[in-house]
Amino acid sequence: MTVVSENPALSGGHAARREWGSLTPWLLLAPLAAYLLLFFVVPLAQVAMMSVTEPTPGLDNYAKVLTTPLYLKVFLNTFSTALLVTVCCLLVGYPLAYLMAHTSQRRAMLILLLITMSFWTSFLVRTYAWMVLLGRNGPLSWLFMQFGWDEPPQLLFTRFASTLAMVHILAPYMIMNIYSVMQKIDRSLVRSAESMGARGLALFRHVYLPLTAPGIANGSVLVFVICLGFYVTPVLLGSPREQMAAGLIGRQIEEFLAFGPGSAMAMVLLVSTLIVLALYHRRFGLDKLYG
Repeated sequence: MTVVSENPALSGGHAARREWGSLTPWLLLAPLAAYLLLFFVVPLAQVAMMSVTEPTPGLDNYAKVLTTPLYLKVFLNTFSTALLVTVCCLLVGYPLAYLMAHTSQRRAMLILLLITMSFWTSFLVRTYAWMVLLGRNGPLSWLFMQFGWDEPPQLLFTRFASTLAMVHILAPYMIMNIYSVMQKIDRSLVRSAESMGARGLALFRHVYLPLTAPGIANGSVLVFVICLGFYVTPVLLGSPREQMAAGLIGRQIEEFLAFGPGSAMAMVLLVSTLIVLALYHRRFGLDKLYG
């Protein structure tokens, strides 16, 4: 019987390659981890530190933020506006996504192109465009005057204006999430339901809507979370009497140099966002959020 001895150098080379292969993912992640640590974790830790040290150490800033009527009103307005924008995006996005999923490939690609074109334009530019459209000398005011309005209604610097602009900016996120789910629906399921007598609204409510629920959940969470932190659009278009949290945080820091209360508001807003994401993760999983 012949015994074949293993070459120590060869076995050592295999071990080195296996060790290098196990380290490769960590080496690839190292630049991203360093970037996040430097530009996200460190500033976030500094904000958290200022929230309990400025102007004096303690939790006074959080007590002020969570008990003062002004701050509570701003947080309520922020969450109600985010919910309203999410619902409006759903009402606009679901029919359009349905049309894209049930029309010809060429028309679907054309609609998709028109939707994705909004991503090519800065949301700041789109916000200024709404300022022109809704201004006193804009086309909407002119249209009202053509219908007999001597004094057109105040559209700019209202909650309506900021909500309308945010729906325009965030609707593509809702549409893309719902459309991606609709594309994956097995048409045989719908045909099977039709063969068993399901028609019209009953077919939609009992079969099609549950199948598209993941897309609705994904788009709603994404739009809601992004809207919670919107800053430029509500500040430029919204009413000063109906501020959102990000705008008040900026005002506290830029105008009053109140770093403590501003940082505490930022941390409360961050925790609220994490709670929303945690609830979503428990039900669907965060890995589903981006498909």
